Amino acid sequence: GHKVSYVPPPLPGDEESIFARYETGINFDKYDENPVEVSGLDVPLPLLSFEEADFCQTLKANIAKAGYSKLTPVQKYSIPVVSAGRDLMACAQTGSGKTAAFLVPVVALMMRDGVTSSSFKEQQGPECIIVAPTRELINQIFQEARKFVYGTCIRPAVIYGGTKTCYSINQIMQGCNILCATPGRLLDIVGRDKVSLNNVKYLVLDEADHMLDMGFELAMKKLISLLSVPPKHKRQTLMFSATFPEEVQRLAMQFLKPDYVFVVVGLVGEACRDVQQSILQVPQYSKRDKLIDILHRIGHERTVVFVDRKFKADYLAAFLCQEKIPATSIHGDREQRERERALQNFRSGKCTVLVATSVAARGLDIENVQHVINFDLPSTIEEYVHRIGRTGRCGNTGNAISFFNNVTDSRLAQSLIKVLSNAQQEVPVWLEEIA
Repeated sequence: GHKVSYVPPPLPGDEESIFARYETGINFDKYDENPVEVSGLDVPLPLLSFEEADFCQTLKANIAKAGYSKLTPVQKYSIPVVSAGRDLMACAQTGSGKTAAFLVPVVALMMRDGVTSSSFKEQQGPECIIVAPTRELINQIFQEARKFVYGTCIRPAVIYGGTKTCYSINQIMQGCNILCATPGRLLDIVGRDKVSLNNVKYLVLDEADHMLDMGFELAMKKLISLLSVPPKHKRQTLMFSATFPEEVQRLAMQFLKPDYVFVVVGLVGEACRDVQQSILQVPQYSKRDKLIDILHRIGHERTVVFVDRKFKADYLAAFLCQEKIPATSIHGDREQRERERALQNFRSGKCTVLVATSVAARGLDIENVQHVINFDLPSTIEEYVHRIGRTGRCGNTGNAISFFNNVTDSRLAQSLIKVLSNAQQEVPVWLEEIA
């Protein structure tokens, strides 16, 4: 209820900071072993290398500086589809390069068609809108966009809740061709007539299944129903996620042209095989002691612990600190300043444990997260897949341990067995008996 006054610190603008990245892991080349299923009519052929793409030299140089040397399957199939002007729904495992799969071709098309410099206009008219469910994820997409547009006249901007509204407006007023936004802040800024959606050629929904489920469905329908948004036959709509339940696929068709292409890498909703999954039977009253045992065994390796309640995230982080385990927490009730500080402390290694609610379950890309622990299992199998995908990214390996409570988690048993089996993981006998 209090007035938000937070203004994020400016991002460094030097080349070294913009192109900062982390290394691919030993299993990066294994991505090519994943089967790819493409449905749609007259689908463009996959791209085999960045070199053969018809991109300008500036974009090719930026791709190389960003560390992209070899295409992942979702990039091979998505880039030609987007480049051909087709609508796309793409499903691929966590950490497999989906952000570049939509940013690279959209930037290439914008550079080919030319963009209008729009700085200091009273109302901005971005050509591309990218929407994602959480502030941390949309900020991460914006920072990736900065890499691909470096040295061009295309200007990305990012706006999200928890920050001063006039700060968001100021970011846009400096010129905005690619607008990265969370749904609430986007609707707010459009309502203030600071952004016109008349010029939108590309609408991108990242974590699209979450953008179309009960959490954000109303906001997205409100956005699409605005008179200024070009109808679906006059824009290109792109949807990406690691999970796409069938009911969301049906809902997505309202936003896509009838001839859209559906790309599935592996199986829809499949967990990353580079994550070693363990399911442990742990009664509610034993969870804290079990967590302490595991964290002491792990030592100083970076770990994300997921819980089901905001107050529990704070309580558990404080408890771990008392046990001499440096921890911090992130959840929706923390102020944005605190959320960003918590992530910074985790990224820097000042805190080796991040206790989080579902706000950190999707998309977050943090280097050297070796472990994910589900202190509380989520209510859906889709969220489980996203949570454990915070480790084992970009060909690196990781571990996921989940505490299974027979009383509260039995509804997930069958779904867990399916995910474990598809990822070629061992299925506990007791879990099969419960299922």
